[in-house]
Amino acid sequence: MPDGACLDSWTSQALASSASIAEATQDFQQLVWVQHKAFLQRLSTSKRVARDQEFLAVPKNKMGYELLYQTPTAALLSMSHGAARTVDTILPRFWKSALVPATPVRSLPVPDEVLKHVKHVLSTLKFNPEVASSSIVDSISVPQMINDVRFLTGEDGLSGIMSRHSFVEGSRTAACWLKACDRFEDTGATCELQPFLSGFAPNVICSYPSTVNTTATVLLSSHYDSRGSFGSTRAPGGDDNGSGTIAILAIARTIARKGIKFHSNVQLVAFAGEEQGLLGSKAYANKMRDIDANITVMIQADMLAYYVPGEPPQLGLPRSIGTPEVAQLVGNVSRIYSPELLVGFTAACCSDHQSFHEQGFPATEVSERAGPIADPMYHNSGDLSDREGYDFDQVKSIAKVQDTNYRSKVL
Repeated sequence: MPDGACLDSWTSQALASSASIAEATQDFQQLVWVQHKAFLQRLSTSKRVARDQEFLAVPKNKMGYELLYQTPTAALLSMSHGAARTVDTILPRFWKSALVPATPVRSLPVPDEVLKHVKHVLSTLKFNPEVASSSIVDSISVPQMINDVRFLTGEDGLSGIMSRHSFVEGSRTAACWLKACDRFEDTGATCELQPFLSGFAPNVICSYPSTVNTTATVLLSSHYDSRGSFGSTRAPGGDDNGSGTIAILAIARTIARKGIKFHSNVQLVAFAGEEQGLLGSKAYANKMRDIDANITVMIQADMLAYYVPGEPPQLGLPRSIGTPEVAQLVGNVSRIYSPELLVGFTAACCSDHQSFHEQGFPATEVSERAGPIADPMYHNSGDLSDREGYDFDQVKSIAKVQDTNYRSKVL
């Protein structure tokens, strides 16, 4: 969010010269903000730029929306409520959509007491031989992660999943598979498929209870839905976000293999509706705030697998959205327990951690690159695991960081 001085100085004449505003010819319906994410410039081909411009120049109602405002990198659209929930299927690859709420959205600060706890953990963090000796690395199986992601993408030829878009049957198949079938529930978790909006696949909420009487909860998450671009019905989502999902599954299996018990409650959550504007996580974060849940830290895993040939394995932390102290804690844990990862910041925001950040929970994200998005198959039918640049060892290293984070704080 801009600071107060920026907001106070803003006027309707302060628009960039490249921006334009159209006069609406009909009553507003659902307003949708679309904006492209930060991506590596070498991916910006003349064909891609032309298709982006073609999308924004589409005449009114031809694709079911009216263009109200645009800049070269963003636009405000008005469309029916039904079209708004599936507009991501026609967006260019590097563009993301978000439904503009009809009423003000609360944005709460992290309470001082909660932030004090995070700062204490950060200030006292050091190498813990008990955590290190638990053989975290050995407990995360790359062959198992390969099998998992191939099911989610349909590469195994058995799952029948063509897409995990939140409105298609493949997302329901994935949700049920994550909950049961030797997945979360078989690792000792209590799970439920939690609906949040009509038509959407459910959130998969899995919980491990504390061995002591406490309300404190550590939440690790990913989103399991996927999307294509320009109407593609094939959306395997191997990197976005099959990679984050298999990392959460790897953590669950580590819990089971090592018989880990906790001094804090732990939730592993797979969200749906992320690609339509963080809708699944917004619903759950609102619910957690309504019951005043004691979430001591939340870490979202989104896009962990791709690396640029010639670059070292990396861990990207959000530059602008989230709790800086939690991001620093994750970075410090990585340097201690996963020193092979180059840690840095990325402007390619925002994932489901934003929903919790808005509700005053300490939250951050882990992703695959300290810099803009570099995966040439982002939001593409070619986002498979069996391709150059898809690195399971990098997924494993980042999963180890997530795993070690909650062990360092709650064991």
